[in-house]
Amino acid sequence: MKKLLFFCLTALYTVANAQSVRKYSNEFMNIGVDAAALGMSNAVVASTSDVNAGYWNPAGLIRLEDDQVSLMHASYFANIAQYDYAAYAKKIDDRSAWGISLIRFGVDDILNTTQLIDSQGNIDYNRISLFSTADYGLTFSYARKSTLKEIQYGVNAKVIRRIIGDFANSWGFGIDAGIQYQKNDWQFGAMVRDITTTYNVWAIDEDKYNEIKDAVAGQNQEMPESTEITLPKAQLGIAKKFEFHYDYTLLAALNLNMQFARTNDIFASDAVSIDPALGFEFGYTDLVFLRAGVGNFQNVMQIDGSKKVNFQPNIGLGFKYKGIQIDYALTDLGDQSAALYSNIFSVKVDFSVFR
Repeated sequence: MKKLLFFCLTALYTVANAQSVRKYSNEFMNIGVDAAALGMSNAVVASTSDVNAGYWNPAGLIRLEDDQVSLMHASYFANIAQYDYAAYAKKIDDRSAWGISLIRFGVDDILNTTQLIDSQGNIDYNRISLFSTADYGLTFSYARKSTLKEIQYGVNAKVIRRIIGDFANSWGFGIDAGIQYQKNDWQFGAMVRDITTTYNVWAIDEDKYNEIKDAVAGQNQEMPESTEITLPKAQLGIAKKFEFHYDYTLLAALNLNMQFARTNDIFASDAVSIDPALGFEFGYTDLVFLRAGVGNFQNVMQIDGSKKVNFQPNIGLGFKYKGIQIDYALTDLGDQSAALYSNIFSVKVDFSVFR
């Protein structure tokens, strides 16, 4: 147990490798928010237009009609990890809007057994303590309509806080930028995350680290370095909404999610890797919604050395009444992806319901 804890904490610490640029850094900020969007496999960069646009594309905040608040909760890894999100957005005037959101991804009450055995070699369960590890992302969003009425743009300023018990913690800062363009019934969007790169600085408690290291015989790992840099990621989106007999609508959307490094994405090169996502939302009288999507296309190495393309299908349901919207998403339907499936619920409230 000591060795397992040591390796887990060492793995967490090593994200703080000095001035290192990593393919996967601050990944909790890339999971996604809002069950409605997740049911469409996150293909919403072009169409997002509510309080959750602060996360998906801040330019979409311009299309707010009133103040809104959004809440979401999800559990991962058999309820071991908890993922929570809250957001608020408000129009400033006809040409601008702002929003704020908070994300937390955490594992609580982890057993610390590094002191389980005393100096005489006796096991003392009273020496077991608990600690938590949590990642926080606080985002401030601002959106503005350009002089060209079809175009709007927005920016995010992010503050990242990551905590590993008393062992280590970090602060990070970054900026996102997004734009949307509407022409007739077509919607286009682009979002660049960590456009300036997001810079995390870690503070590691050397005494705590040495306690862990000394608790496992034969380990001689050096103290991890203290900074990490998150590379930019880009998303391009296109969407169109179809109306049938005034009561029925169909929103079809496509995203191209890009990383500027070679990954396991279905389209990969040394310069850029692309993971497409396709989503649909069928609506009835703007009251009931049925959603489906597919994304997370990955080349996964098999035991025999061959590669297989995995993907993640999602479905979702939504209900909206008098400004209150409740959404549900089941991610990874049919277990076609290496990712674990999750049941996700979210609620969105438009303050017009109180006026």
